[in-house]
Amino acid sequence: MQEQETVVKNEAKATLKFARISARKVKIVADLIRGKDIDEALAIVKYTPKASSEIIEKLLKSAIANAENNHNMKHENLYVAEIYANQGPTLKRIRPAAKGSAVRIRKRTSHITIVLRDDK
Repeated sequence: MQEQETVVKNEAKATLKFARISARKVKIVADLIRGKDIDEALAIVKYTPKASSEIIEKLLKSAIANAENNHNMKHENLYVAEIYANQGPTLKRIRPAAKGSAVRIRKRTSHITIVLRDDK
């Protein structure tokens, strides 16, 4: 039986939990920067007119800081290897409706994770 060597690349991670934005809205911007270089990803996020772009920009800067300070990785070599947004718990609120009834309002949250890797 042959042994397979798995090359573990250096990676840095940043996670934001319970972000008060729907995962569906976050995934739109996440798809734009997946696989891109760090500088290109920051430029895309900065000029994308979406609600989640501000949140992702802050998280991306945090992941870069983690890579440089905790893992001794170079800024020039970094790229966005993985970015995903999972659904978090939903906050349920009630709004009065016609004829004395009530309507349920669902305030969705999400967990966003960014993984940066060294390309060399």
